[in-house]
Amino acid sequence: MAKTPIESAHEIAQECISKAPVIILGSGASAAYGIPGMPALRTHLLDTAAPLNATPDDIVEWEKFKSHLGKVDLEKALTDIRLPDAITRHVVGSTWDFLAPHDVHVFHRLLENRKLFPLTRLYHHLFSSIHHEINVVTPNYDLLAEYAADAGEMCHYTGFGYGHLRLRVKAHAPKIYLAGSLARTVNIWKVHGSFDWFRDKAGVVMALPGTAKRPANAEPVIVTPGIEKYRLTYDEPFVSIKQGADLALQSARAYFCVGYGFNDNHMQTKLVERCRAVAVPLVLITKQISPTAMAFLKSGQCQRYMAIEECDSGCRMYSTEYPNGVDIPGHDYWNLDQFLNMVIS
Repeated sequence: MAKTPIESAHEIAQECISKAPVIILGSGASAAYGIPGMPALRTHLLDTAAPLNATPDDIVEWEKFKSHLGKVDLEKALTDIRLPDAITRHVVGSTWDFLAPHDVHVFHRLLENRKLFPLTRLYHHLFSSIHHEINVVTPNYDLLAEYAADAGEMCHYTGFGYGHLRLRVKAHAPKIYLAGSLARTVNIWKVHGSFDWFRDKAGVVMALPGTAKRPANAEPVIVTPGIEKYRLTYDEPFVSIKQGADLALQSARAYFCVGYGFNDNHMQTKLVERCRAVAVPLVLITKQISPTAMAFLKSGQCQRYMAIEECDSGCRMYSTEYPNGVDIPGHDYWNLDQFLNMVIS
């Protein structure tokens, strides 16, 4: 007897999660907690004045950039126009100033509710087996993946050491042992930087957890969209972080994507290569599947997949068995919490 859509969804979901997948968090995973996306950042930058110490030439370049930004999306504007270094730093600083307070607000919510993140529940489930490490790959700057680990009393590693002044780890990741056993650790590979990463005047990059305000004489280490993304990621700490992410992606037994749009070839190359060569299961849950994600899934490069998005009746599933999609009424499996209810008993 042929499987029903919900039976098929359950089967692929179980297969994916049972293989301890690499978790890929996109902007949709952060949007669920009020972290603004690129459209809101674009609006903010349009309303932002040039830096106070800008030269006349810098002001001209800033206004030229904003004029172009008024006609296109943020990534295209930053790709089309090569900004002077001072203006690039202004974009980075303004991006941090706009987005980082939302991350702090989420942290305060976590203090009131330690069960805020379904991601914590997923971590716990994956660690219930023999695994001591989980890999998360994300282009997001926020610390939601770290908060979710903290809420579950797990360690997390982002390429930096431990403490209040976290220096970059230049060799192997430090291991923590509790009562003689290797601690459960979530490796979080943040390929575009993080709200708590800063570069001081000497060029030293460190992580400063709990930073609600930009430190004086330090610059945020985040990579904004556009052409600078490809230049800056050839510097540290991004080279090492990318190596860690690539190693996780190219050896993954499964991929579990939350709110990821597949819009970043810079990040997902190893995933695409592996899906093309091996029938590793890939599951994507998101409020709305992006055109690029749909194009990838339907290209035939992914041999075993399921993608679920919201629809009026509940959710709509696309899979190897249902490439044109099928509705699953009455279920919100595009939502992480509801998805886990299906997978985890």
